[in-house]
Amino acid sequence: MFDTKVKLQYKAFGFSVHSDMLLPELSAAESDTAKADITVKVNSFLKNGFDAEPYDFIAEDGMVSVKMPDAGVFRVQDGDKIIVSPYAGADEDLIRLYVLGTCFGILLLQRGIYPLHGSALAINGKAYAIVGQSGAGKSTLASALIEKGFRLLSDDVIAVSHDSLTGQPIVAPSYPQQKLWQNSLEAMGQSHEALRSIFGRETKYCVPLTDSFHGTSLPLGGVFELTRTTELDGIELEPAGKLERLPLLFRHTYRYQLIERMNLMKWHFEQSAALASRLNIYRLRRGESAFTAPQLADLILNTISTEGTDHGL
Repeated sequence: MFDTKVKLQYKAFGFSVHSDMLLPELSAAESDTAKADITVKVNSFLKNGFDAEPYDFIAEDGMVSVKMPDAGVFRVQDGDKIIVSPYAGADEDLIRLYVLGTCFGILLLQRGIYPLHGSALAINGKAYAIVGQSGAGKSTLASALIEKGFRLLSDDVIAVSHDSLTGQPIVAPSYPQQKLWQNSLEAMGQSHEALRSIFGRETKYCVPLTDSFHGTSLPLGGVFELTRTTELDGIELEPAGKLERLPLLFRHTYRYQLIERMNLMKWHFEQSAALASRLNIYRLRRGESAFTAPQLADLILNTISTEGTDHGL
C-alpha cells in the first residue's frame, strides 16, 4: 500500500512533516529539511500486538493509541510521531482522514498547543475562529467568508499557541483544503463534479484551496460559536457571558474527551482561562429553514468592524 522508502516532506500547523505516506492535502515543503518536527511512519506490525476496543483511546507513557475499524491502528507519540498500522485493503482516503484530523489533533495537545474544533479565517490581519458542533455549518460559513475575499487558515483543527513574550494567542495555518456538503456547494453556485467525496460521506467533498489559503500565522482576534436551532427563523448574535466562556471553549476543544485521559485538565483550564480573558467570544445562532451563510458572514464582519467597543469583556 505505502512505499516506506520514499520520504515525503510537507508543512502543516507551522511544522515540517516527513512522511512515509502520501499526504496530498498538505502543502509541500518549500525546501528539503534534514530534520523533521513531525514524522508520519507506517508500521505494518503495530496492529498485530494492539488489543483494545474500537474507538477506545489508550493514553499512557507519552503516547495515545487507538483502533479505527476498517482503517488500522494509529499511535501518536511524544508530540512528534504519528505511527500508522493499516489493515490489509484499507482505503487510503480513510487512513489520511484519521491522520490529518484525529492524529494531528492529539499531537497538538501533546505539544502544548490548544486545538479548537472549527474553521479559522484571516480577516483584517487577524485570525477569527468559527466553532460549533458537527452539522452547525462552520465550513459553510467559512466558505461564505472566502467568497467575500477572505482567506482560510484552517478547517477542522485550529492550532492555537501563545506568544512567549506577550501571551498573545496565535493561530498557525493547517493545510489548504475545506470539507463541504453538496447542498452547501450548490447554494453558493459551486459544482461538485470535479471534487473528491470524503470516504463514507458520498455528498461531502474535499475542496482544495490555493489562492484562498493564508499560509502564515496570525494573532487570534476572536471566537464565534455557531449553533442552529428550530426556535429561530433568522439569525442572531450576542456576546458570550463571562460564565459561559470556559465551558464553551472546553466543548469546542478538538477531541476534548482526551483532556482528562492525557492528564491535561490543569493545563487546559489555564489555557482556556487565558483565552477567555483576552478574546471577544460570541454566540451566533441560525435557524434551520433557510440558507443564511452569506447573512451570517456579513454579521460577523460587521461585528469585527466594531471591535474596540464593549462586547461583554
